[in-house]
Amino acid sequence: MNDTNIPSTAHTTSTHAILDRLTEEWDALTPEAQKAARYVLENPQDVGVSTVREIAEAAKVKPNTVVRMARQAGFEGYEDFRAPFREAIRRGAMPLESRARWLQDIAKSGDLGGLYADMVGAAIRNIEETFAGISAETLKAAAEAIWSSRQVFTLGVGVNNSNARNFTYLASTGMVQFHAIPRPGSTPIDDIAWADHRDVLIAITCNPYRREVVETVRVAREQGMTVIGISDSAASPIIRPAQHRFVVAADTPQFFPSSVSTIALLETLLSFVISVASDEIVERVETFHSRRHQLGIYAEGTE
Repeated sequence: MNDTNIPSTAHTTSTHAILDRLTEEWDALTPEAQKAARYVLENPQDVGVSTVREIAEAAKVKPNTVVRMARQAGFEGYEDFRAPFREAIRRGAMPLESRARWLQDIAKSGDLGGLYADMVGAAIRNIEETFAGISAETLKAAAEAIWSSRQVFTLGVGVNNSNARNFTYLASTGMVQFHAIPRPGSTPIDDIAWADHRDVLIAITCNPYRREVVETVRVAREQGMTVIGISDSAASPIIRPAQHRFVVAADTPQFFPSSVSTIALLETLLSFVISVASDEIVERVETFHSRRHQLGIYAEGTE
């Protein structure tokens, strides 16, 4: 492979493909370039978070040797070569220590680099901490309760109002029994006035806990409803009385609580509902979107 044989889609190449390419091109590399390639093959987690000089120093070669290795592997230079490894870190496909170094690298990038790194780091940690404490069996049990219910009321106020409504909207593309509460001009307790043991309440609130959500959970249990609680602590007043409990991490460097984990959990829960549902739900979703296409709701050329 020579310097002119550079793939136009290099920035989308997977890290595995790059490592395979280095192995295939091994015999064509100079002895010094082989030293650089050996280091990359043995320490791929370092590439996305290291400069060309750092890789060269670790491999005990000159920086221009690392550049030549990257070009012989089919890239314009080291930065182009490193891009897929950085993207793998962003997708969470690299070890935690590599992500930590990537965030430190971001923090040095400018005046707002520190804030950027803090926000990205918090989002990654929140997702990891949330799902580390939730099992597939727990999600499946909640999903089965939702699917077998007569009605599902999704309750969120303040920042969680949009999260509850987004979940309800997505679910309603294939199911008809979902209601986001509080409804306009109503209160959540009024909205569940006629609900009973056949119905489910999904309640969401994080510290400081909203009184109307806590009270609605209490009333829901008195009426025999199944409660799915989503909050940021096992000691939350809506987690303790809930039959299905999900604790989300919501830490953030900014003033407002993070919704990243809540949204991810709701999306995952909905995917489990669909997986335990009958086959007709797939037909319903297809019909829903086909009708939208027929009515011209989508722009031409979109799927």
